[in-house]
Parts: sequence; structure tokens; C-alpha cells
Amino acid sequence: MIWFISLRAILQREALRFLGQKGRLVAALVRPLVWLVIFATGFRAALGLSITPPYQTYITYDTYIVPGLLGMICLFNGMQSSLSLVYDREMGSMRLLLTTPLPRWWLLFSKLLAGTVVSLIQCLAFWAIAIAWGVKLPVWGIIPALPALLLAGLMLGSLGLMLSSLIRQLENFAGVMNFVIFPMFFLSSALYPLWKMAEASPLLAKACALNPFTQSVEMIRFAVYGQINLAALGWTALALFLFFAAAIWGYDPSRGQMKPKA
Repeated sequence: MIWFISLRAILQREALRFLGQKGRLVAALVRPLVWLVIFATGFRAALGLSITPPYQTYITYDTYIVPGLLGMICLFNGMQSSLSLVYDREMGSMRLLLTTPLPRWWLLFSKLLAGTVVSLIQCLAFWAIAIAWGVKLPVWGIIPALPALLLAGLMLGSLGLMLSSLIRQLENFAGVMNFVIFPMFFLSSALYPLWKMAEASPLLAKACALNPFTQSVEMIRFAVYGQINLAALGWTALALFLFFAAAIWGYDPSRGQMKPKA
């Protein structure tokens, strides 16, 4: 039972931190809404009104971009949650957490799950706003999309967790966040289909296909319409395993950034 007590305590701590930062939810919603309301107009004009390949149904660009913006929320929140880990490590609370008589992987997974739950709350809020704005998303699509969002949030949170284990100072992590977030976001299918990218640059299209964020976005996009993209699901799960394993190794007190200073 102590495992679940620790999980509940970490979830409660993350929830209190989220509720105490009232501007965090607003900021998380404003960013994708700017892309949806303003930038989508220009992209719609450039790409055309309809996007069919490789989907079986006719969708507009507004409908196409929403799953990518849901992935954006998971990406930014995963990095922001990891930023708090760097702060906790500087204050010493992270070392105290890792010295509890529980497996290190469980403690890190609890932190990861807590951050992902916050991402899901933000995604649900954005989904409701997008439908209210007039985006024709299937209301029932949120049900199959939730597991995809959970897996994507865990994978992107694991990436941030891995980066936080390698960076010692809070100021350095903020710079690395921008270095990681924007290439991952723009070199993906969040804003435009890969087949459109291939028409412009086959090399960039291959780079987008290798991007784990692209795979998570495609997994979410298919799930919204009740479909399963097995390839995207498999690559996202593999990236989650690799990033989380690297994070566990990085947070080993006997090596890496968790080693006491001389």
C-alpha cells in the first residue's frame, strides 16, 4: 500500500501546485488557441480547404490541426513539469524524494504520471473550447483519444524527465526547452501533413517521420476518429521506454547529476 500512498501524495502535490498557479491553465490554452484562430487561416489558404490522405473522411484544416495542438499541450506541459524537477533538485526536495524506501523507477513514474494528468486536464479544456469555437470534431472522439493522449503525455514527459536528469541549473534548462520544443513541433505533422512536406522537401519529410512527436500526433489524430495507427502507437511506446529508462539511469544517485558535489 505504501506504493499507492506515495503515488497519491505526489499526485496531490502536483494538483496543489497546478491549482496554485492559476495562470498556468490560461497560458496552456492561449498558446494552441493562437495557432487555431490566427495561424490556421494562413495555413488553410496555403494548403487548401480539404485534407484527405491518408484519412478516409473529408476533414477541414481546422479539424486537422486540433490533434496537433493537443500534442503541443502535452509537449509544453511535459517540459514545464520537468522544469519543476530541476527546481526541486536545486532546493533539495528531489533528493529527499529519491531517498525514500521505494524503487526509484516508481517515484519517477509517479512524478511523470502526475504531470501527464495535468496535461489531460488541459487537453480536455482545449477540446471543449475548440468545439465551442466551431471546429467540427466528433464529440465521442474524446473517448478513444484519451488513451492516446495519456501515452503521448507519458512519452513527452519522459523526454523532459530525461533532459532534467542531465541539466544541473534551472537557467540552462529553460534554454534547452526552447532548443528541443520548437524543432520537435515544427518538424512534425502537427501543422501540415507529411505528404505536403514531402512535396517540398523529401529530406525534411523523412526527418519529420523520425520525430517521436510526429508519431504521437499521428496516434492522437487517428484516435480522434476511432482508428488505431499501429505504427505510430508502437514508435510512441518505444520512445517512452527509451526516454524513461534514460531518465532512471540519469537520476541514479551514484552517477550523473544526482551525484553529490565535491
